[in-house]
Amino acid sequence: MQNNLYHALVLHRLPHIGAATYSRLVELFGSPEAALSQPLLKLEKLINVETASAVRDFQAHQENSVAGQRALADLEWLSAQSNVHLIVISDSNYPDLLRQIAKAPPLLFVRGDIHLLSLPQIAVVGSRNPSSGGSENSHRFAEFLASNGFTITSGLALGVDAAAHQGALAAKGKTIAVMGTGLDLIYPSRHKLLAQQIIENGGALVSELPLCSSPNAANFPQRNRIISGLSYGVLVVEAAIQSGSLITAKTALLQNREVYAIPGSIHNPLARGCHQLIRQGATLVETGQDIVDQLHGILGYEREKLTKLLRKAEKKAELDHKSLDDLTAAEQLLIHAMGYDPVNIDDLVERTDIPVGSVAAQLIGLEIKGYVQQIGAGYQRV
Repeated sequence: MQNNLYHALVLHRLPHIGAATYSRLVELFGSPEAALSQPLLKLEKLINVETASAVRDFQAHQENSVAGQRALADLEWLSAQSNVHLIVISDSNYPDLLRQIAKAPPLLFVRGDIHLLSLPQIAVVGSRNPSSGGSENSHRFAEFLASNGFTITSGLALGVDAAAHQGALAAKGKTIAVMGTGLDLIYPSRHKLLAQQIIENGGALVSELPLCSSPNAANFPQRNRIISGLSYGVLVVEAAIQSGSLITAKTALLQNREVYAIPGSIHNPLARGCHQLIRQGATLVETGQDIVDQLHGILGYEREKLTKLLRKAEKKAELDHKSLDDLTAAEQLLIHAMGYDPVNIDDLVERTDIPVGSVAAQLIGLEIKGYVQQIGAGYQRV
């Protein structure tokens, strides 16, 4: 497996290898290792001159090549970290929804709970400089959606993104931050504490970019397709006409995702992007309940499919159901609050003081991970 990851990282590290080229090479030749072993005359029809030069360097010097050394450094960094994962698109842990999009990222660097990537998500996006009302709406909608069992996915940016992550945390829910940098670099730097809180509360940080990738402007529109690709729907809170959030919304439509927009004052330039989306067919929403009502069947619909998928992944990774070390504090509290006889949600709320919506969401996650099972109207430990 380590050798497979090494060649995947080498191919990922080559200059000008985007998701589409990476996937095309692997599809044509069967694996990253096979692609890197092809004669240059064959590869030159598929890659540009600079990429071909990097392949020539790797074929001649292997681990001593530039890409080879960087891939080895990546593996060394990954092995030294705790709670950090590298997921290849062919892995069973790779989220199904994301795999279905155009130009799906071939590799994902993840810090935190990789299982979260396959749970039902709503993306919340908007302006980096929102009005006070926009920030409040982002926090309020995210808090409500998280309390109703959805994971909140956003981009860790200033403004609406940060408020969305914080709203999910306020509900004791889970949130995912899709980054426009390498996983080892938090941007903006003022969000280091927020990133830490996301992980400590059972969330995840995700990046498709190589380690040490700086926050180049071109990275952020690219990462937007991942934000929408992971999610069942995208909520645009507040956005100007030229906002990058509209790119996310348009990408979501191409991915056959739901798009929601919050209307605002006709005098507010940050509402014009939302109004444009509504004119183009986005669903106007005034409360989080509007979204929950439309997507109410997703949590139940996905439970059986995700249970099978994630249990298979856990078995493959030889995870021990009986160990509680990998669970969040809230999940451990719920486990300790129930015995091996069925207990209903109301009793768990009373025993733990966790809000009912959060308890329901946590129980779905615990059931998927194989720690509890539903018996009638109650839950019990496995």
